[in-house]
Parts: sequence; C-alpha cells; structure tokens
Amino acid sequence: MKVTPAGALLHQVQSRPKSAAFVFHEEVWTYERLAVEAESLARGLALRGVGPGDRVALHMMNRPEMIVAYYACFRLGAIAAPLRTAFKFAELAPILRRLRPALYLGEMSLYDNVAPLDASILALDKRFVVNGTFEDHGVQPWEALFDVPGNENLSVSPGSYKPAVLIITSGTTGQPKFVVHTPTTLAESTDLLIRNWGLSDDDIMIEPLPLAHMGGFLTLLSFIQFGAPFVLLENFDADIVLDTIERHRCTWLAGFPAQYAAMLGCQLARPRNLKSLRICLTGADTCPIDLQERVTATFGAPLYNVWGATEVMGSLTFGLRPGPVVRVPKGARIRLVDAKGADVGDGEVGELLIRGGNVFDGYWNDPKATGESLRAGWYHTGDLMRRGEGDELWFVSRKKDIIIRGGTNISPVEVEQALVASHPAVREAAVVGIPDAVLGQRVFGFVRLADGTKDTVVSEILGNVATRLASYKVPEGLEILDELPRNALSKVDRNALQAMAAKTDKADRADKADKAGRALIEAMALPPKQAETRPLSRAARIG
Repeated sequence: MKVTPAGALLHQVQSRPKSAAFVFHEEVWTYERLAVEAESLARGLALRGVGPGDRVALHMMNRPEMIVAYYACFRLGAIAAPLRTAFKFAELAPILRRLRPALYLGEMSLYDNVAPLDASILALDKRFVVNGTFEDHGVQPWEALFDVPGNENLSVSPGSYKPAVLIITSGTTGQPKFVVHTPTTLAESTDLLIRNWGLSDDDIMIEPLPLAHMGGFLTLLSFIQFGAPFVLLENFDADIVLDTIERHRCTWLAGFPAQYAAMLGCQLARPRNLKSLRICLTGADTCPIDLQERVTATFGAPLYNVWGATEVMGSLTFGLRPGPVVRVPKGARIRLVDAKGADVGDGEVGELLIRGGNVFDGYWNDPKATGESLRAGWYHTGDLMRRGEGDELWFVSRKKDIIIRGGTNISPVEVEQALVASHPAVREAAVVGIPDAVLGQRVFGFVRLADGTKDTVVSEILGNVATRLASYKVPEGLEILDELPRNALSKVDRNALQAMAAKTDKADRADKADKAGRALIEAMALPPKQAETRPLSRAARIG
C-alpha cells in the first residue's frame, strides 16, 4: 500500500526531522517544523468545530501557511478546498456558495474578493487571514488559530476519511467542477510521479507552480514524500525563477510554455548560471517545438513535454524529443479509442483513456459529470492522441478543440506548429474553428510576433504555411495579437479566441458585403440613356 500525504510527512519527521523541507524567502522550514505547525493548526481548527468531511477554503498565494493548512486538513480529516487566486468575487461567490466551507483561511491581499460574501454562507468569525486583523478588516488573524489551550493530541487518525482535497477545474466551459482526490488517489499519484518523472536523491527543486492547482499541489506532495528540498516561490516571476536557480543550484524545473517563453527572454537579456539544471518539464498546454529547442540550447538542459490533468497525474512520463510527445511507462493502463469506444490501430488517432489507482474519485456532488468522464473504470480524458515509435504517444488535440472543415478533421496543434515554423517573427500561434453554414467550420489563426515586426508579414506567413499544409488546413484569416489570452492555468483561452475570431470574421464579411454593395451601386449609376438600353446583370436583379 502506498503512503498517504500525512504518512509521508510523518515518515520524514521520524527519519530526518531537522532536514530542510523547503526554503521560502531565505527562511528554512524543516520537516519537524512543518509537522509541528500543521498539528497545532489542526488542533485550532478542531477547537472551532472543524471535523472530518468539513470543507476548509484555502485562499493564498504560494507561502508556508498554505502548505501548513494542507497538512492540517489531512491530519484532521477535513477537506482542503483551494481557491484560485486569480478569481474575482463574481467567480468565487458561487464557488463558496456550493462549498459551504466550515472555515476560510486566506491572506489579506486576496480577501477583498471574498469580503462581500454573505455571512449566512461564511460567518465572519470563521474567516482567518495571514497579515490581517479583525479590528481593521472584519476577519480573524491567522495567529488566533494557534492560541489553543492544552497539548492534547487529536483523536482523528490520518486516512480515516475519504475526500482529502477538492481541486477546481479550469472552468473554461460552464460551471467549474470540484475534482475529488482521496488519500489513496494522492498516494498513488505521488508514487507514480516520483517513479515516472525520475526524481533523484541529488535534486534541488524549485516550486513556482501555484499550490492551488493540481500541478503545484501534487509536485509539492511528491517533493515532501521523496525528501527533495525545494525553494518555494510566492508566484511566477521569470527573473526571480532564474535568479533562484542560480543561487540555490536547482536541478529540476517545471512550468507552462508561456512561462518558459518569458524566462527565455529574461535569460537572453541577462544570462545566469543555469548549469545546475538537469531537466525542464512543461505541460498544461502545447509547447511550440521552436521554443523547446531554444530553451534547451539556452538553458543547457532539455525541455520535455509532460501530460497531466486535474483528474489524473503521473500515469505518463515526459517525451524525449521535441514535439507534443510523451511516453507510456511500463505497467500503465491506457487505451486510445474511437468515437464508438473501440481501440484504434497504431498511427490512428483516438481519445486517451486512463485507468489506475491515481484516477480521481469523481466530481463532488455532480454524479452526471462523473458518469460522463468515468465509465467502466476508465477516465475519458478528452485528449486525442496517436501512438508513435515504441512507447511514444503524440498529442493531436483536445477532442472539443478539433476543427471539422467539410467533414475533415484538422488538428489545431499541427496548424499552430506550421505557423510558428513558417516565419522567424512568429513567437506564438493559436488556431480555432469558427462556424460556417456550408463547411461546418473554417480555420482562423492568431499569432504573436516579435517586437518591431510589421503587420505586412501576415501574407508572407500564410504563403509559407500554404507550402507546409494541405490547402484546407491553412487559416482563412490571421490576426496579430500582442498577447494570446490565457486562463488561470496559463493555457491559451480558446473560447476567448473563438469569440474574437467570430467577431473579426463577422466584421470582415460585413465589410466585404458593404464594398460589394457600393460597387453595385456605382455600376448602376449610369447616364440616363445608357441605363435605359443596358440590361441589368443577373447579380443585380437578384440583389
């Protein structure tokens, strides 16, 4: 049986209590200190009526208190419910109404986005914040939770509960869902991540990923279970990440493609010594091959793709060459299936299905969504992939993002890669499908160009793409953006792009119709005698 997160911390305390678990703002936190703080907080939560199954809302940037709160919830049997730090009140209010948390643990800089919440949903005396006081802001100070009389131990034993955490999905469509992970699914996930991602005893990690998201949360648990010391960063800042790697000689870095693009620019502008890095991993969104190659060359460490989802992580490991490729470790239970659920052949595209003890337990209070994603023990990821050489899997597209033009499937990833490769000025590209009454969908693209590039390069880009792709895959429109819109996970927000594309397409059609109408009026504006003897064209009569 795999070790649970609470059991992993206990093991580290028993075997190496004075060793560094992590560093934050140059302050060292040992395993012993982390465990003592988590135990004290658990007692404070219990004193205020929090017990197994109660939800505790965690609303902080990356900081030690967030880690302490996670392990206190594990210790007590409460359910940790991290909130997205980027969300505003309008987004958080419905989430908190659904959660009905027994307690709120936050920080003052974020509290304004929770403060207006009705006290019937979250009582004022159940709100605690770091760096704040009740007198000034109507909330309790974090320190009050540790003012607990007596030193009696908690009677709750770790692992005696089921849900351990509720992680919010990205919410790109519809109402965000709460993904349920239990001590068991987390134990399996961390074990797989440690084995399949190749952590080493000599590794010094860096953690810029948000702890409220599955990627940051699970890597945190894995680092502590494995005993790999890490440097915790409050949030992502490209310069700070690079400075930290140089100062602490970090060996292992994970981030999103957009973050690597930012770090690449900062490193070229002010080089740091990154020789300690042995591997860089990226996920959450497709990473352009050109970016992978440039980061690898500049950082001196390979940048590989990994795959994961809030619902399941650790099943697959990183690919070993540029491109949207990952690998299937020995023993992993996966399938690629067609629309009817039949397994596809080698080289054919199918939806990725995963089975295993690391798969999430379902969506909290949402049996319909759970039934749609978990069928006969298999999690339907919604990602389309094809098998490559050996143990390789190549990502093709999200099932919902595939563009169907005239009955033919088009992978946005393929077109995006062609756009980036078509011209050295193209830094990023994104492609979406827009509705068409005849074809079903048409291809529309967006690009971010290098600074100083003139708009006239668009025709050259499209011309070059036309030599790389079949004509039906070439975007029929291409718009330049200063930045591609992204969601809270730094993924390209395709919904926003589709709305922008539809608006641009509508404006273009209206402009073309207007020009055609003006041309028709000008053609009909003839001298009286000519107008009497010249018959109208068919187009004019129909118009």
